[in-house]
Amino acid sequence: MAQVTTTEVTLIEAGRLAVQQEMRRDPTVWVLGEDVARGGLWGQYKGFLEEFGAERVVSTPISEATIMGAGLGAALVGTRPIIEMRIFDFVMCAMDELVNQIAKVRYMFGGQAKPAVVVRMPHGMWRNSAAQHSQMLEAWFTHLPGVVVVAPSSAEDEAGLLVSAIRSDDPVLIFDPKDLWGATGRIAEKIEPIPFGKARQLSTGDAVTLVTWSALVPKAVEAVALLTKDGVMVDAFDLRTLWPWDEDAIVASVKRTGRLLVTHEAVEVGGFGGEIVARVVDRLGPQNIKSAKRLGAPRLPIPFSPPLETQVRVTTDKIVAKVKGML
Repeated sequence: MAQVTTTEVTLIEAGRLAVQQEMRRDPTVWVLGEDVARGGLWGQYKGFLEEFGAERVVSTPISEATIMGAGLGAALVGTRPIIEMRIFDFVMCAMDELVNQIAKVRYMFGGQAKPAVVVRMPHGMWRNSAAQHSQMLEAWFTHLPGVVVVAPSSAEDEAGLLVSAIRSDDPVLIFDPKDLWGATGRIAEKIEPIPFGKARQLSTGDAVTLVTWSALVPKAVEAVALLTKDGVMVDAFDLRTLWPWDEDAIVASVKRTGRLLVTHEAVEVGGFGGEIVARVVDRLGPQNIKSAKRLGAPRLPIPFSPPLETQVRVTTDKIVAKVKGML
């Protein structure tokens, strides 16, 4: 078997290489959004204008509704646009185009329309960006029929899930974790797609099942290490995609451990963690579960103040304390 050559890159660079690979592979793939021709807000399209030209790397006016609508129109005539929202919070200016058009057009036209768009929406807390630039509202979109919801946490997953998203005929929403832009990992020279709906197991154990995604994955890994030192063995999972999500893997784990903790960076109230807990209880029955808990942020706007932002965050210590409280 030939040895696969890998390179260590940041999460930002992994996404850049994945998009670059797919644009070289498929001439119908292109990018539009504010400042993409200048390399993007985060540098995720650096060098694209020089390689692919202005027809495939299109900097747009500051109008999110226009960007989203133009992407849908381009997809309906056979191209595969990557719609760059710069920051998740800006998508609120394009909700009609996303919720009422992109998510529904395939159904409304009996499958004849193909809204093969990728919407990249960097989300979450990042260097005290305050209430209007730090939100985690992925639960809104898991509630929306017609879209795939992706939440990577590593360079490897960023690359592989982006390749899957670009090749998908369904609209795919990518929630990139801003707090992990600099996280490093190894990716292959040829990036292979990672299937949607397949969780990544982070650790094995029989005390409790821990489920998380996106920016909280490193904190969950740290918590597992601390718990292991105390003799508490955790079955931990990174969902990677929130819709579809790997329901069978989580249910099988909880059936064995009897305890479930779902933790996410988003506000706990109405968060996707509640859906996971409900589905597991539905399938196993409450009599077969010793404990099922959620851990998320309080229902507050994200503060600008660094000390106050820290108070809002879900931390490693909070995860450890929650797990120990369940045992």
